[in-house]
Amino acid sequence: MFPLADINRPLRPPLVVKVLVLLNALVFGYELLLPPEAREALFYNYGFIPKLFWGNPLAESYRLFSSQFLHGGFGHIIGNMWFLWVFGDNVEDRLGSGRFTIFYLIGGALAALAQGVYDPGSTAPMVGASGAISAIMGAYLVMFPHAQILTLLWLIIPITFYLPAYVYLGYWAVLQFVSGLGSGSQIAFWAHLGGFAWGWLAVRTPAFGPTLPPWRRV
Repeated sequence: MFPLADINRPLRPPLVVKVLVLLNALVFGYELLLPPEAREALFYNYGFIPKLFWGNPLAESYRLFSSQFLHGGFGHIIGNMWFLWVFGDNVEDRLGSGRFTIFYLIGGALAALAQGVYDPGSTAPMVGASGAISAIMGAYLVMFPHAQILTLLWLIIPITFYLPAYVYLGYWAVLQFVSGLGSGSQIAFWAHLGGFAWGWLAVRTPAFGPTLPPWRRV
């Protein structure tokens, strides 16, 4: 099931979300200009590599953040940016641009660490914004559990319908967990779950709790 949109409109324009989409698009455009060898080197130099990180966490800590702005292909970046666009505007509206930026970057870093704990000996670079976006989805679940998500399901023909956020995001989280139990996948499912858990927990704390009036809660 793929989220097409939500009907939960923010009061303020999502400035940080727009900047993040633009930055990711610019970095991806740069990737496309590189020859294959240079692109692979970029991933190994700036992607998150668990074995290198655990060998020297202080020196390798930059990878927790740089890896969030690299993507492995068109499907990868389009999917991530779409989820960021659908769910990010409301979370930014609730947190404010400054707290949202910090929340996003921490979420992506903790998501990478979650994958690193699960597979500490991996030498494959992990790239992508999905961990940080998963944090946004965890926060959205807490803040807007009943918001309606326009969802696409492709059976014999494509059909669309609305689901409350707690159903859609609950389904998504379970899917990540079940998929993460499998072996040999190139997708960092435990990063998704780590980011989601951070988002779900963080917005229950004073540091990232919502500041807008209760009547705005959906």
